[in-house]
Amino acid sequence: MEADDGDIQSVWTRPQRRKREQPALTRAQIVDAAIELLASEGTEALSMRKLGAKLNAGATSLYTHVANKDEIVELAADKVIGELTVPDPAHPGGWRAAMREFATELRGLILRQPWLATVFGEIGTLYLGPNMMRSNEGMLTVLESAGFDEEQADDAMDVLFGYVIGVTAAEAASLAVIRRSGLDTADWLEKMLAAGEAASRPYPRMHKRYASRLDAAEVRMPADTFVKQIEMILDGLDPALRERA
Repeated sequence: MEADDGDIQSVWTRPQRRKREQPALTRAQIVDAAIELLASEGTEALSMRKLGAKLNAGATSLYTHVANKDEIVELAADKVIGELTVPDPAHPGGWRAAMREFATELRGLILRQPWLATVFGEIGTLYLGPNMMRSNEGMLTVLESAGFDEEQADDAMDVLFGYVIGVTAAEAASLAVIRRSGLDTADWLEKMLAAGEAASRPYPRMHKRYASRLDAAEVRMPADTFVKQIEMILDGLDPALRERA
């Protein structure tokens, strides 16, 4: 469907297409199948034809519900984002605990659905989805209830999202490389750290870090390291700490 000049082209901004009386497929079926394909093959491999084949339907049947592949990705992303717990301004641990738990949960979601990190960076209309709106509304409510003004709350939300998406995308990319290599995690990491140790020899600080990790067994960021870094960010955002600085 062609959009008028100036219109935002998104599944969230156009009227839903008229449904047949007994459609062969439902939107929910299409979205669930798309999530399976995205999880196994990523956004680049998703196509209307491949999705139709998975559903034993022609690509034409999909156009009853969506205009193109981007709309399917929007719907799939918003559905998995719906798995996140909306931050609660009444969290017993206060705003920091609410933000820490949301960040940790978002990291877990992206590691389960690594294609989501790509979508955050490529499809700006993702932020129009109802589940994304609900999560953002929850974050802003927590932050403003804690004393952040509107601008500070916006900045704090952007910083937290940016950090989690960026660092978790790197984790997910490493895991994808390992899968493609055919090696198990320990073998791949041993080879990667050895290569890093050799490449970093002219750089003493980098070399010290690579050399110290040669016996490491995990490619993912340890959960306690992630939380420690989130706490560093929250320290920088904390109005009370800023006032004492």
